[in-house]
Amino acid sequence: MSNLTNRRTVLRAGVAVVAVEAATTVTPGRAATAGERALALTGVTVIDVQGGRSRPDMTVLVEGQRITAVGRRSDVTIPAAAEIIDLPGKYVIPGLCDAHVHSIPDERISPPLYLANGVTTVREMSGTPLLHHWRERVERGELLGPRSVIASRIVDGAPTVGDPAMFVEVATEAQARQAVRQAKADGADFVKVYSRLPADLHRVVAEESRRQGIPFAGHCPDAVSPSRASGSGQRTIEHLYSTWYDTSTREPDLRARIAEWEISQSDVVGWLHDVHRLEWDAAGSYSARKAAAVLRTLARNRTRVVPTLVVYEVLDRPDEIALTDEHLQFVPRPMLDGWHWAMENIIKAGRTNQESAQRHALLDRRVEFVGELGRAGVPVLAGTDAGDVPFIIPGFSMHDELAFLVRAGFSPLRALQSATIEPARMLGVADSTGTVDPGKAADLVVLDDDPLADIRNTTRIHTVVARGRRLSPEQRARMLAEVAQAAAEA
Repeated sequence: MSNLTNRRTVLRAGVAVVAVEAATTVTPGRAATAGERALALTGVTVIDVQGGRSRPDMTVLVEGQRITAVGRRSDVTIPAAAEIIDLPGKYVIPGLCDAHVHSIPDERISPPLYLANGVTTVREMSGTPLLHHWRERVERGELLGPRSVIASRIVDGAPTVGDPAMFVEVATEAQARQAVRQAKADGADFVKVYSRLPADLHRVVAEESRRQGIPFAGHCPDAVSPSRASGSGQRTIEHLYSTWYDTSTREPDLRARIAEWEISQSDVVGWLHDVHRLEWDAAGSYSARKAAAVLRTLARNRTRVVPTLVVYEVLDRPDEIALTDEHLQFVPRPMLDGWHWAMENIIKAGRTNQESAQRHALLDRRVEFVGELGRAGVPVLAGTDAGDVPFIIPGFSMHDELAFLVRAGFSPLRALQSATIEPARMLGVADSTGTVDPGKAADLVVLDDDPLADIRNTTRIHTVVARGRRLSPEQRARMLAEVAQAAAEA
């Protein structure tokens, strides 16, 4: 939802993102290499996110950047020089993946916040040279940060509702094909499409992506139904608002209204109000029969949905957002000022009491719909839009999203799967990450209590292991203190 932090917000905030990126510093030395000796976590309960079992009194042995053994203490041979950390009563889960982020462009902020919160992989939804630079440095061991999967620049129709300086606007078939080819040339892992991409150009992007051998994903464009997006091979559908139209008995009328939109990048507020009116009418004419057909298509094609419910909490119920949350100390002050401005001048702007009441009700309906997605077998991924939508904070908001999924009817296990094995499957790396098994990447989170008993226990982090490097409780505390200091200095 990059339109919420567009250029107007940045300028009004004074400096915001552009200034933060300009101030980014380089941290010297090795930061993210695996430990020099083996690491053994003993006495832990391992959560099997595939089978749903809790395996007590286990030893997890890490050598280099890989897990080399998981078994009963008596069955695992620990090298003599290994660092042994005895953790009775603790629980081990795979490192978490936030499947939808827009990192704050300061290496002192987002990368450590993700790791401190157990997020060891992120899917960056708007590619920039800075993100590729970070990834190279993380892989070389020069920067401590999560693994990253990076989108192209965002491909949208013309005019875009985003910032034209950051988006690729396409109006012709040739431009759409070139956008895909450029994404591949730039080293993007996938092409990101957006809301105002016309249906004919969405088809062109799908064709060219297949030709170039690069996945495409992103918003379900306003003029494209989720079923059609799924059938075209779109790998993920981000957010929920576009799904309503395909499940409505009034779909032809709603799509006619969409076709009449005259979008102006300078009128984000008007666009948000128009979207709300359509969503409200669509939700009020919801057809369980139509919805079942749509969900069957998504499930059959394994099209993933990233609902970002934490985003809708901000958009639908802004008055309930804690504007003095203690975690805001980790956000650079210029960006925080921009968030406050956007909350008052974009998100809340022009709302009547009636619209506020409708949006309050819509959040409950969105949560219910995510439960329907899960029951229909549609793969759901946990994502937050951190760094792009006001008051969604990198790392911390992942745990809020997991709690929202449980509120939607997911079991704690299913919620954990949405941030571990499911994104690994979507990314095609389930053979090397996503579970706590020998041969898998040594990305682990040690918790003080059982996440299968209460999903909120994912916030009770004791230790994080990222690429084989252990971050102790003391190190995590120092990391957070350094982030707070960097945010204050930005």
